[in-house]
Amino acid sequence: MKLSTVLRRMRKNRLFMIGFCLLLILILLCSSAKLWIHWNPEVGSLRERLIPPDYFTDGLQGHPFGTDALGRDVLSRLFVGGRISLRIAVIVTVISMALGALVGMVSAFYGGIIDMVLMRICDILAALPQMLMALTIIAFLGNSMGVLIFTLTVSGWVGTARLVRSAVLAMKNKEFISASRVLGASDWRIIWKELFPNTLTQLLIDASGHLGGTILVETNLSYLGLGIAPPTPTWGNMIADGRTYLSSCPWIVVFPGIALALTVLGFNFLGDGIRDVFDPKNTD
Repeated sequence: MKLSTVLRRMRKNRLFMIGFCLLLILILLCSSAKLWIHWNPEVGSLRERLIPPDYFTDGLQGHPFGTDALGRDVLSRLFVGGRISLRIAVIVTVISMALGALVGMVSAFYGGIIDMVLMRICDILAALPQMLMALTIIAFLGNSMGVLIFTLTVSGWVGTARLVRSAVLAMKNKEFISASRVLGASDWRIIWKELFPNTLTQLLIDASGHLGGTILVETNLSYLGLGIAPPTPTWGNMIADGRTYLSSCPWIVVFPGIALALTVLGFNFLGDGIRDVFDPKNTD
């Protein structure tokens, strides 16, 4: 498909544009947060605890989204925490996609005992609840960013492996694969040059959903105190910190909750948009 056709379909697809714009704004705000944020997100003042939002009436010198129970600025914690959550989600997704794609292509291409062993490993991991597995690993290794990334990656690649395996099984006996064999292409060249490009669309769609799902799991773990350790902010521990004050000071929970919902929604819209853009039945 020509690049001009892809770009035209992207511009005309409302779901893609909504998801893209939501995520672009969020990423720009989070990545540039330290350039314009006035307050230290990890340091507060008890004299300024539980200040209601002033909604930018005092500019960035005030507390547009209020302060939490320790007097820390919610706006600064929101965007610094978002940057951490997005960084974790991107790293986990890249590793999971790469590992899942490799396992799925090797499993489907070679078949036999290799396929059976790899798919049984996938079945075992898929049978274990992701949260339970994460809680077990973190209980043994402790909670740090490295452990959290490892934990989320362990179970994150299984769905991708199965998706890629199904796609490769449908392609491995096609004429262009047979032609590559006749021309003397090695197995790894066929996998890399022929099979991988034809699974790219499925991987892009899967990656968008994986990013949103990873942020949700990371938020759940941080909420339980098993993710990124305080005082480093994440959306999960911000919501956990504010749950005691939900009735009296709801802004502590509402703003990270809205950011989380918009982020996951943006990734879902982006994935649906990518699927429509690369749909062979699309005649736009």
